[in-house]
Amino acid sequence: MQTNQQTECKYNPKEIEPKWQKIWEDNQSFEPHNPCHNKNHNKDSRKEQQPKKYILSMFPYPSGAIHMGHVRNYCIGDAIARYYRMYGYNVLHPIGFDAFGMPAENAAIKHGVHPKTWTYSNMETMLHELKTLGLSFSQKRILETCNPTYSKYEQEFFIQMWKKGLIYRKKASLNWCPKDLTVLANEQVIDGKCWRCDTEVVQKEMFQYYLKITDYAEELLKDLESLEGEWPSQVLSMQRNWIGKSNGLEFDFTLDSDSQNKINSKITSLRVYTTRCDTIYGVSYCVIAPEHPLVDILIEKNFLDSHTLDSIHTMRNQSEKERARSEKEGIALPISVIHPLTNQKLPVWISNFVLMSYGSGAVMSVPCHDERDFEFAKKYNLPLIPVIAPDSHTHKNIESHIMPTQQINKAFTEDGILINSKEYSGLSSKQAREKISKYFEQKGLGKRIINYKLRDWGISRQRYWGTPIPLIHCPNCGVLEETKLPVILPEDIMITGEGNPLEKHPTWKHTTCPKCGIDSLRETDTMDTFMESSWYFLRYTTPKESREEIAFEKTNLDYFMPVDQYIGGIEHAILHLLYARFFTKVLRDLGYHSFNEPFNALLTQGMVLKQGAKMAKSKGNVVEPRHIIESYGADTARLFTLFAAPPTYALEWNDEGVRGCYKFINRLVDRKSRVIKNLCMPTINVETLNKDSKIARYKIYDALQKYQNIFNKKLDGYPFNVVIAACMEAHNAISAQASNEVFTEGYYVLLHILEGFIPHIASELSQELFNMANFTPLKVDSSVFIQDEITYVISINGKKRAEITLSKESSKETVLQQAKEMVAKWLTSDIKKEIFVPNKLINFVL
Repeated sequence: MQTNQQTECKYNPKEIEPKWQKIWEDNQSFEPHNPCHNKNHNKDSRKEQQPKKYILSMFPYPSGAIHMGHVRNYCIGDAIARYYRMYGYNVLHPIGFDAFGMPAENAAIKHGVHPKTWTYSNMETMLHELKTLGLSFSQKRILETCNPTYSKYEQEFFIQMWKKGLIYRKKASLNWCPKDLTVLANEQVIDGKCWRCDTEVVQKEMFQYYLKITDYAEELLKDLESLEGEWPSQVLSMQRNWIGKSNGLEFDFTLDSDSQNKINSKITSLRVYTTRCDTIYGVSYCVIAPEHPLVDILIEKNFLDSHTLDSIHTMRNQSEKERARSEKEGIALPISVIHPLTNQKLPVWISNFVLMSYGSGAVMSVPCHDERDFEFAKKYNLPLIPVIAPDSHTHKNIESHIMPTQQINKAFTEDGILINSKEYSGLSSKQAREKISKYFEQKGLGKRIINYKLRDWGISRQRYWGTPIPLIHCPNCGVLEETKLPVILPEDIMITGEGNPLEKHPTWKHTTCPKCGIDSLRETDTMDTFMESSWYFLRYTTPKESREEIAFEKTNLDYFMPVDQYIGGIEHAILHLLYARFFTKVLRDLGYHSFNEPFNALLTQGMVLKQGAKMAKSKGNVVEPRHIIESYGADTARLFTLFAAPPTYALEWNDEGVRGCYKFINRLVDRKSRVIKNLCMPTINVETLNKDSKIARYKIYDALQKYQNIFNKKLDGYPFNVVIAACMEAHNAISAQASNEVFTEGYYVLLHILEGFIPHIASELSQELFNMANFTPLKVDSSVFIQDEITYVISINGKKRAEITLSKESSKETVLQQAKEMVAKWLTSDIKKEIFVPNKLINFVL
C-alpha cells in the first residue's frame, strides 16, 4: 500500500523545479516595482508608496562554481525575501558579482586565458547554478563590477573625492617581489617569500593613493550606536576596536645636546603619544621605527656600522604582518633624549615592533607597565621602573627605587596607585592622568589630543584586472583628472606575472594633458577591489535601463535605501563593512543622498563545516551543491541548510540530515491525497473536533505564529530551524488525526510557511490542490490556543516523574490531589514543600 502511494505521488524535483523556475522567470515574479515619480518627492511621500524591503546577501566573487557557503547565505536571504513578498512588501532582492580582482590574473597566468573571458565565463556558470536553487533574485538588476558603466561612476566618485581632498598621493613601503617585478598583497607573502616564485620579498617605496577615511573616524564610531540591537554586538565591538579611539597626551622627548650636535640638529626631538601619561616616570628608554628619519640621518652621517646597517635593512624589508609575528629585535643607537620631567638621559633604540605608519614612528617605553616594553627590556637588560601599584597597596609601604631586572617577573598593566612619581605618588591613575596632562599643557610641553588607530585606506594596486585610476601625469601641469570617463582597460594585454601589464602596454598609458595638450602619462595603478564592494548596494537600486546615464536614479535610491537586512560572513565584519559605511557617508556629503548608514540590520551566518573543519578544496571535504541538487533536488538542499542549524551558528554537514529532509518532502507530497481540493480554508466546527484534531490545529497555528514572530522581531537571528521543526511536527499531527477538513486547513497553512524554504514543491502543490500559484498572507487563529484541558508536568525533587491532563476549570486543590495519586509510588517520605505553577507544573519537595 505504501509503495503504491509513493509511486502515485511522483515527486520528481528534476521536472518540478525547472518548471517553476521558468514560470517565475517568464512572469518576472521577483522584479521590484519602481516607486512612483513625484515632483514633490520628499521623505513623507513614502507613506503613499507600497512598503518596501531591501534584502541583500553579500555578492560573490565569480570563482566559477558555487559552494555550500553560497547556498546557505542565499537561502537565508531568499527565505526572508519570500516572506516579505508574500506579506505585501515591494521587495528588492538583487544579485551581482564582485568581478575584479587578483584571482582572474592568476588564472590568466596559469591557463593562458584573458581575465575578462575567465570572469564572464564564471559569472555565467554561477548564475546558472544560482538559478537551479530557485532563488528569488531580480534578473533585471544584476550587476558586474567589471562592467565599464560601473567603472565610469566609480571613477567619477574618485575624481570628486580627489578634488575635495579626500584622496591624496604619497610614498609608502610595499611588498615587492624582485623576480616577478610586482607588488604583492600581504596574503601573497608567505614566510617572507613570494607565493608564486618563492623569492625573498623586500619592501619598496612607491607612490600610493589613499582615501582619508580618518576624516570620518569619529562619525563612523558614533554612528555605531544607531546600529545597536540590529547588528551583532561582536561586529560592533570589532569595528570600535579597529577605529580605536583614545584620549591621550602628545609631547616631545628632546634630543640631548651631544646627540643634536652629531646630526647637526636636523632633528631636535622625538614626538610621542601615550594614553598612559600616569606611567611617565616609569619611562626608561625610547624606541623608533627602522624607517624613522633619524635613522636615515645617522646612516648618512656614518654613525652606524655594517652589522647594524644589515639589521636595519632586514627590519625594513619585513612586512607589517611579519613584524607583528616576529620576535622583537632591537638596535641601540648612539643617541639619547631628555625626560621632560626628570631631565634624565634616556637611550634610544630601533625596534621592529614600532611602525612608521602608526603616529610619528616613536614611542616611550614603560617596561613595568606594558607587556611589549617589558619583553624588550628583559631581552636587552634595560631598566625597569615600577610607578603603578595595585589599589590594594599604598604608596608608602611599596615606594622603591629602580629594581633589578631579575626581581620583576611581569608588567602590571592595570590602573592603580602611583609610586616613584614625585608629587603625583599616591594619586590614582585617573587622577594622575588629569593632573599630568594639565601640567604639560600649562607649561607648553605637550597637549591632550584624541587619537585613532584607524589609518587611511590605501587603494592603489599595481595590477591589470581592476578599475583604472582616472588621473593623468603631465610634466607641466602635474597630476590632473581624466576628462573622458570611463577609462577602460585595454584588452590586448599579456599577463605573465612580471610587473604591471598596464605599465608595460605599448600605447594605453600614453595620452595628452587635458589642460596644456602635451604628451602625458595615464596612471597605471588600478583601484583596490574593496572600492567596488563599498557602493554596489547603492547601484542595485537603479534600474538597468538607467545605468548608462546616471550613477543612481534618485527616486529609487531614496525609496529602497537603506538596506533592511544585510547577510554575510563574519570575516567581513571590519574592512568591507567599515568601507561601505565610509563610502555611504562620503557619497552623502557629495550630494548623492541624505542617509547616514547603508545597512539597517546585519546577520552574520555561520560557516559550513564537514568533519569539524570549514569546507575547502585544500582539505578535500567540499560538498558541491550541484550533486545534492542532482540527487535530491534544490528544495532538499535549501531545506537542509536552513534546518540543520540556526543561521548564525556553524552548520555541520550531515549526509543523513540531507536524506531526512528529502524524506520529509516526500511525505508531504505522499499525503496530499487527503486534501479537499480547491478548499483553501474549510469551515471547521470546533465543537465536533476530537482531542487529536484540536492538538493538530494547535500545532499548525503554533508553527505559523513562530514563523511570523521571526519577522515581528519576537525571535532573534531568524531561527528558521525552529519553524521547520514546528512544521514537521504539525505535519505529523494533521496526518495522525481523522478530520480531512483539519488536514486540508493544516496543509494549506503549511504550504504558506514552507514556500520560503522549499518554494518549488510548495508552489506545485498549491497550484495542484488549491489552484493558487501565488501565496497570500495568513492570520493566526488564536482561538486554537484556548485550551479546554491543561497538561501538568509532575516532578519530585526537580525530577520529572509523570504528566497529568485535567480540565482547565480544575481547582489547585484538585490538581495537587490528583497529582499526588499519580506519583504515589515515588512519594517515599513526607512532602516538605509543594510548588505549583498554574497551567504548567507541580514539584513536590521531599
